[in-house]
Amino acid sequence: MTDLTVVELCAGAGGQSLGLERAGFSHVAAIDNDVDACITLSRNRPEWDVIEGDIAEVKGAGFRGVDLLAAGVPCPPFSIAGKQLGADDERDLFPEAIRLVREIRPRAVMIENVRGLLADRFKEYRASVRQQLKRLGYEVHWELLHASNYGVPQLRPRSILVAMQPEFDHEFFWPKRVVDPPTVGEMLVDLMAARGWGGASRWAARASSIAPTIVGGSKKHGGPDLGPTRARERWRQLGVDGLGIADAAPAPDFPIDGIPRLTSRMVARIQGFPDDWLFSGTKTAAYRQIGNAFPPPVAEAVGSAIRRALEGEPVAAGQLRLAASA
Repeated sequence: MTDLTVVELCAGAGGQSLGLERAGFSHVAAIDNDVDACITLSRNRPEWDVIEGDIAEVKGAGFRGVDLLAAGVPCPPFSIAGKQLGADDERDLFPEAIRLVREIRPRAVMIENVRGLLADRFKEYRASVRQQLKRLGYEVHWELLHASNYGVPQLRPRSILVAMQPEFDHEFFWPKRVVDPPTVGEMLVDLMAARGWGGASRWAARASSIAPTIVGGSKKHGGPDLGPTRARERWRQLGVDGLGIADAAPAPDFPIDGIPRLTSRMVARIQGFPDDWLFSGTKTAAYRQIGNAFPPPVAEAVGSAIRRALEGEPVAAGQLRLAASA
């Protein structure tokens, strides 16, 4: 397998980046406007060209001809609580992503976002995106993928857009389910026991299902927690205090039947990051990066499907094309 090239927009803490790297893509550039995220990327992959800045200021001509343009454009405009987009909504970075597709002309495009983008109220918006990409010569597919189908122990449904140049499009198939996820307890029991807490095994038995979707929040809000009231109630059922993030695993004197909080490292593992992936910034900044990330195993699955299409590899038996409606 030879490395293909990728330029990544809104790279964040590197969840999509890491997944695409595992899928066989080599980063020409990783771009984000958050200083902590850029430091995170540079610390973990010092050989990458990490660019801190607004993607509106990025000129695509210097990246012309890369194999893949990937992006995780901001989610708030398309969240359940989001308002209907206006024509000049500054939160919407799809226009900038499409501009860069036009300037770079990659062989393939991959854009990740929240499931809300596939709601009926955004049907016209999706149709507009599809039409713009088709005018540029791409075949467009949208699908809802669940992270739990790729070994990630949380719900986390995500909308994924893949656009291919026509000569590669007939070879693209959405990745099929690869593995059942572990439970939260199975995933985190060793980290819960790291400081000698005697209740770790008992806690793991209680945390016997996957997690609700991890949310990162925005810079406008306060410290880190595990989401709104409903999500925190679900965490409570798993034996987790979702009102904040702990600095360390429970100490030996923590009550054996206590309700611990997760550390940032625990949350990162639930997102699919390896334990050696380091996050820059304060606890709040680190958690925000983790919570907003695209789980690496899902990015790897989609990236591998794109790579197979670009390289003309045969598809596994039983694989189906499952394209979501516009």
